[in-house]
Amino acid sequence: MKILVLTSIRSEYDLLSPLLFKLDADPSIDLKLLVGGAHNSPTFGNTFKDIKNDGFEVLCHIESLIDADSKSSRLKSASILLLSMIDVVKSYSPDLLIYAGDREEVLIGGMLGGYLSIPTVHFFGGDHSSDGHIDNPVRHATSKLSTCHMVSTQLHSDRLRAIGEPICRIFNIGSIALDKFVQAQSIDNIAETISGKKIDKKIALLIYHPIANEIGKEKTIIKDAITALVDSNYHIFIGSPNSDPGNSHVRDAILQASNDNPDCTVYGNLPRDLFISLFKSSSIIVGNSSAGILEAASIPIPCINIGERQRGRYCGENVIFVDSNYKSIKKAISIANHDEFKRKIVNLKNPYGDGNSADKAYNLIKTIDFQQLINKKEDPLELQA
Repeated sequence: MKILVLTSIRSEYDLLSPLLFKLDADPSIDLKLLVGGAHNSPTFGNTFKDIKNDGFEVLCHIESLIDADSKSSRLKSASILLLSMIDVVKSYSPDLLIYAGDREEVLIGGMLGGYLSIPTVHFFGGDHSSDGHIDNPVRHATSKLSTCHMVSTQLHSDRLRAIGEPICRIFNIGSIALDKFVQAQSIDNIAETISGKKIDKKIALLIYHPIANEIGKEKTIIKDAITALVDSNYHIFIGSPNSDPGNSHVRDAILQASNDNPDCTVYGNLPRDLFISLFKSSSIIVGNSSAGILEAASIPIPCINIGERQRGRYCGENVIFVDSNYKSIKKAISIANHDEFKRKIVNLKNPYGDGNSADKAYNLIKTIDFQQLINKKEDPLELQA
């Protein structure tokens, strides 16, 4: 069985990697990766090196990311990736395409599968937030194009059913985002190792990604978040934003707000094992990253989600949604540090699963008859009857 995995950014590669190792170890499977987007960009850490170090065979590197930080550049980057992938995928002719998430690259994967008659599996379909971000319709459109769906919760399965996907195509395996997170061992003194100095305060993880209707406000949002955390006696570790439009403004705001503050360490991009260890050493996560929604409940620690990104998304009781200003953030930190809140989340069960999704996905991929499902003949009106 020839399987081709499409990956364009470190985040979704890291989440899928436990499954990729299982597929790669199977002598009956020929696994290859097609690597494009932010993986091949120096701005985002040339993370194709992580794939190389993990030992996976790369079918093709595609330099597709236009590093212009605009809405049009994102669309142009997607068009370059699509045009560059068509002949590569057609020539390799895999038995299965795999992709994950809600970025424009998964939409390309769905189109490639549909037009080239290749079965596809989409991870993380059926998720949804009410922030109005383009990721939501991209995710749902990809689900309509995909052959099968590996979803994280029953709610996500129900949402796919609501948009006309039959139950025979949907498999609830829990979130594969948790596998590596739950199973990873913590590294001693990780905070001191990353910061290069002794830290005697609680650790806060701050990750803020750009969102269209907050562009222009990044400087104030990040400054308020840092100030609120410093005033609450935290040492802050700050990660880099993703490649969405506005990321350069976020990077500039992070550097400006943190340069003169000794309680800030900007770590940029970290290998997954170091990031997980730092995450598990933290007392709180702040910002608008999906890591707060998905993984923080498995520690468990409070997540303070700032602004509109992730609003309305299914989450555990450890998540506090707040407005993007100092007063709201500071109040949420106080709530998170209150004994009552700590008692509420101490035995929290992560609603996204137990960290054993890769095994479930592997077994399904080995047993599903994808060719039988490749033609999507279902009428959504008949499914509603």
